[in-house]
Amino acid sequence: MSEESKTLDTAADGGASVEGAPVEGGAVASQPRYSRPAGEAMGVRTNPFGVHGTGDTSGYGGLHKVVAMPGQSARPYGGWFDDCVDYLEEDLRSAGEDPNEVIERVVVSHDELTIHVAAAKLPVVAKFLRDDQDLRFEMCFGCSGVHYPHDTGRELHAVYHFMSITHNHNLRVEVSVPDSDPKIPSIVDIYPGNNWHERETFDMMGIIFTGHLP
Repeated sequence: MSEESKTLDTAADGGASVEGAPVEGGAVASQPRYSRPAGEAMGVRTNPFGVHGTGDTSGYGGLHKVVAMPGQSARPYGGWFDDCVDYLEEDLRSAGEDPNEVIERVVVSHDELTIHVAAAKLPVVAKFLRDDQDLRFEMCFGCSGVHYPHDTGRELHAVYHFMSITHNHNLRVEVSVPDSDPKIPSIVDIYPGNNWHERETFDMMGIIFTGHLP
């Protein structure tokens, strides 16, 4: 990855939201400063079944669990994940885009890579995922809609699953929009197989895919 990438040396900035990860030699790795590194709080669960206003007969009525989405993962991500993000950042810079604005955060959880991106930039990201020879995600298995009512201003999420047959890699991309303006650019012109999935996500979740081809 180019040194031009906007990074944060957490050893020099104690107020960083992402702590430096140790690398070989005992140094502290510089971490990317993306636009939304913190995971969103989704509320608190006070019983195991999500039911309220009834008597507790389970014995678990004392459960108190804060539910939150995972935040930015520290580098190195591991395996091919670092290269994937680096290639995407290089592509974005070559197109005059700021990777730290296009990418909201990168999350590695359960050995899976998820890249959260700004909704307006989804087509740019999707095209690079498909066309870059080092990425080559030829397949998109569609999109799924998720509603998080406690994620104020970002209540509707669309999750895309990509696969590179060339490299045998799987990637998740997630975008978020508010209930009040539920618009996400369509990527059917890039991945035609998404046609039905975008239609279903609109029918089920109310997300409007602007520019959707008939």
